[in-house]
Amino acid sequence: MGTRRGRERLERCVSCGRAVPRDKAVEYSTRTHFTTDLKEDNVTYTNFSDSYYCISCAKHRGIFEKLKQQAQRRRERDSYG
Repeated sequence: MGTRRGRERLERCVSCGRAVPRDKAVEYSTRTHFTTDLKEDNVTYTNFSDSYYCISCAKHRGIFEKLKQQAQRRRERDSYG
């Protein structure tokens, strides 16, 4: 689904509960591991969950800067190859 003529979907900030437009919200993916460790059977389940933060909470938690640095590294790596 696309946008609705200039109006972006609102997402709730996980930290403070503020309603933020989706294009301004910082998306942060976390991975959760569930393991059942038996003697011979080892079953691992991986669950990905997306969390949305407003810019102020993302800056406070350091998420915004990490994503910015990752994007810079990705751009540098792509420019070499």
